[in-house]
Amino acid sequence: MRRHIELLIGLFGLVELLCPRPVVAVATRLAYRTPDEFETREWVYTAARIEGAIFVLLGLAGLYTSAAPVNDDDAAAAVES
Repeated sequence: MRRHIELLIGLFGLVELLCPRPVVAVATRLAYRTPDEFETREWVYTAARIEGAIFVLLGLAGLYTSAAPVNDDDAAAAVES
């Protein structure tokens, strides 16, 4: 289940990284009662891209660490300490 969540985080981050305008538009519609009255500044899209890149990195790091083979010696040492 954890790997599925990490995959979803990474995919969402990829979508947000590649096309932040639709993501910001959907988030604005969900967050405000009258989203048409607000004007989105240009830096918001840059921030959304940065957030998307962070989500991609977190998703990849999570998938990488959960897919990494466990060394039996390391696992035994962790249990002993």
